[in-house]
Amino acid sequence: MKAFEVTGTIDEKGQLLLDRPLTLDTPGPVRVIVLLSEPTDETEEDADDTPVEEVKASLKRALQEAKTGQTRPISELWEGIDVE
Repeated sequence: MKAFEVTGTIDEKGQLLLDRPLTLDTPGPVRVIVLLSEPTDETEEDADDTPVEEVKASLKRALQEAKTGQTRPISELWEGIDVE
């Protein structure tokens, strides 16, 4: 038996929706183990839960903005950030 790790969500009907299609050699029956993240006191959401495709899209946008000169000085990026 082989294992593949993918991410997804459970919709209001209880159906599992994968974030990306599985690329398997042969279609057939599978066993599914669902692991649910439990919120902690420190954070409601684990930073690693961002889908890979969303991260890739964000990086592509940032690279395109940098290539076209749509940048701001680093000193401006700190304005308005509350430091604890």
